Amino acid sequence: MQYRKFGRHDLKISALGFGCMRLPTLGDQGKIDEAEAIKMLRYAIDQGVNYIDTAWPYHRETSEDLVGKALSDGYRQKVFLATKSPLYLIETKAEYDQYLDRQLEKLRTEQIDFYLLHALNGKKWQQCLEHDIFDFITRAKAAGKIKFMGFSFHDELSAFKEIVDAYDWDFCQIQYNYMNEEYQAGREGLRYAATKGMAVVIMEPLLGGRLARAGSPALQSIWDQAPIRRSPAEWGLSWLWNQPEVSLVLSGMSTMEQVEENVRVAGKSAVDSLSQGELDIIANAREYYLAQTKVDCTGCQYCGDCPAKIRIASIFSLYNSAYMYDERQGAEKAYQSMIEKNGDFSQCIDCGQCEGICPQNLEVRRYLREFHKEFSGK
Repeated sequence: MQYRKFGRHDLKISALGFGCMRLPTLGDQGKIDEAEAIKMLRYAIDQGVNYIDTAWPYHRETSEDLVGKALSDGYRQKVFLATKSPLYLIETKAEYDQYLDRQLEKLRTEQIDFYLLHALNGKKWQQCLEHDIFDFITRAKAAGKIKFMGFSFHDELSAFKEIVDAYDWDFCQIQYNYMNEEYQAGREGLRYAATKGMAVVIMEPLLGGRLARAGSPALQSIWDQAPIRRSPAEWGLSWLWNQPEVSLVLSGMSTMEQVEENVRVAGKSAVDSLSQGELDIIANAREYYLAQTKVDCTGCQYCGDCPAKIRIASIFSLYNSAYMYDERQGAEKAYQSMIEKNGDFSQCIDCGQCEGICPQNLEVRRYLREFHKEFSGK
């Protein structure tokens, strides 16, 4: 395993972090396959991964409990543990402390190494200020409940810079990959935070797995131009680790095979390891993806509790697959199955809950309507 500088802090952090939002399940996002998930987490730790990231809402509020179990038997002492304050649930100042205390219990630990304000945007930041967030941070650190304070972010670059400048943060977490160079905080935000001495943790490095899949023959012909053969996932991860401002890449791994591949690639990671020719190939792949992508959904499942039981993330995955991977026939067949099970857009009650919680700020209902019109056969 390779280890990288973590901002201004003298810490030895693995290049790869284990994100616990996409653990293996037993047919339902809230039912984690505990035995397999624990096996995967402990394998990664045994291979040198020492940063474990979770959050209150992951897997319908069960991820933190699973992580707490996985880090028993001496594994807690081997890692840095990160979780997040669920801002979307917090309405009063007192609730910051209440949720933190409950998270310490769920994670079976006395201290959270890296604590984040979850999915910050301009609106939520104003709420944090109204709740005197700096007082909470000061008290939580003084009590030894958290060690390092940061935030994860989903909004425009201007809001990102405002938040960065408002406090002496230890680190931040941004969505960044070779498709998202100018999206939200983007490359400029990455470098801006780094100049402040902040560590920068990368989430969605493979865009919810979309950049890890084998593509169409047209896409494969782009990768085939490289002198060194790499899997799509390796290309995406290597692009990130090539940049010195990247402190850590979080990968949400769902299978042991993914863990093994990511650990292997992380072991070879290095700054400035890609040639200009290889960077040009990635740029060509980016242009191909941009031309084919229909919805910028990462499959985060925040919309998973749709009151009408519409399988939003699955539908968007079908939409992108139909165009990005030439899988239109399969998408049509899968959607017909959703229609038969009343999980399609026709069930929508137009409540807008999905759009209110979407960290990508997608016009969810519009995209669902377009997909339904094209793929329902009606």
